Amino acid sequence: MNTRLEIVALRRGGWFSRRDAISAGYSDADLRQRVASGRWVRLARGAYADTPADAMPAWERAAWIHVRTARAVYHRLHGRAVVSHQSALFLHGVRVSELDLRRVHVTRRNGPGRSGSTLCQHASVPPVEQVTDVDGVQTTTVARAVVESVCAVSYPIAVSVVDQALRLRITTTEQLSTALGLFPRRPGIRTATAAVQFGDGRAESVGESQLRVLLADLGFPTVLPQAEIRDTSGRFVARVDFLLEQFGVVVEFDGAVKYGDGGPNALFAEKVREDRLRDLGYQVVRVTRADLTTPVPLALRIRRAITRAQGSSVAAYVTGGAL
Repeated sequence: MNTRLEIVALRRGGWFSRRDAISAGYSDADLRQRVASGRWVRLARGAYADTPADAMPAWERAAWIHVRTARAVYHRLHGRAVVSHQSALFLHGVRVSELDLRRVHVTRRNGPGRSGSTLCQHASVPPVEQVTDVDGVQTTTVARAVVESVCAVSYPIAVSVVDQALRLRITTTEQLSTALGLFPRRPGIRTATAAVQFGDGRAESVGESQLRVLLADLGFPTVLPQAEIRDTSGRFVARVDFLLEQFGVVVEFDGAVKYGDGGPNALFAEKVREDRLRDLGYQVVRVTRADLTTPVPLALRIRRAITRAQGSSVAAYVTGGAL
């Protein structure tokens, strides 16, 4: 991509139009050749982007393409619609890979529009009275986008979306509750309502959100997310993903190393950290993403940890993670 077109794409938020490319000195044959070779990617009719140089996991690439396609579609509609649903959420930085990104979602300002394989145009019901600007692209409010998105997904995914929006501080529980009131008879509103009520911005990943849902489904008492544990002298020991405080059991998701610079040193530091937790009387249960699909064995592991913890006394102070 030459400098002239690169500047245009940067100004547009990562995409450029056919007209932009022609003005920068490229021909239609150049466009076809670069798309065919994979150097450029076609986002939508007449809209393109430079393929990222770094390799991406499939879902990250899908998110990368979706955000740029949403910007291109908004530009093409000339203000007749605002970006909405999961497309709005991704523009605001929410990244939940389970959301359907096959089509860009917009809400028309007046009347329904034509939908197709790459674009879904929703009628403004109820009317969109508030909008948010993301670098020149207007979207529905984050709260409305969250509610409309999670009405169409399963409860664990809905909680993941709510948790992430709260963690990013792009909406609040009060705003989400108000947005729920806009759609009293929308299919899926019960799921959305339950997710908002259960939402917690302290979850640091989609996996942690889904694990929190699973722990509740398994009947474990309310867990304390991102709990800080200190020894009896007040010295910081660890911040853990989840703490079943009344049982003295720590649940860590995916073996994430929270301290250290990576490599063998980080693994050693993590081992020392767990040893210190056990010295204080805690039992540590590590959970991988695969464990989320086998809840019964996971429940048995946690219950065995509770039994072991009952034979020791915990000598520590606990503080909850900040919202």
